[in-house]
Amino acid sequence: MALPQDNHDEELIAGINVTPLVDVVLVLLIIFMVTATYIVRESIEVELPRAAHGGESVGVMLNIVLTKDAKVFVDGVEGDEAALERKVAEALAKDKEARAIISADKNALHGSVVRVIDLIKGAGIAKFAINIEKDVTAN
Repeated sequence: MALPQDNHDEELIAGINVTPLVDVVLVLLIIFMVTATYIVRESIEVELPRAAHGGESVGVMLNIVLTKDAKVFVDGVEGDEAALERKVAEALAKDKEARAIISADKNALHGSVVRVIDLIKGAGIAKFAINIEKDVTAN
């Protein structure tokens, strides 16, 4: 016995319309490209010394950069000793356990680095770290 056939030609959808997917992806790409310029910070070029046994520090509040020509940057802004002391006082007002990390160019004068350390310790920051690049070639 043969079953009666319906004359309805039901077609299967064999293709997927990817146009909405492409539209969404392009919008997300444009949003990413526009916001990426705000996310990336301008950096100060220093050549950090290398050490084999450097650790990561956590809870850093102040980033102090000392260039080879003795310019001091505090949190990315160039300043003098008075500005450094002001920033330390502001950080200590927010948190009594404020910390600092000093990134000094390896060609910076030793006296300049010691002066920066002396200034931040005199202003009240007891915990600080010297930023280095980890030397992966040393065993």
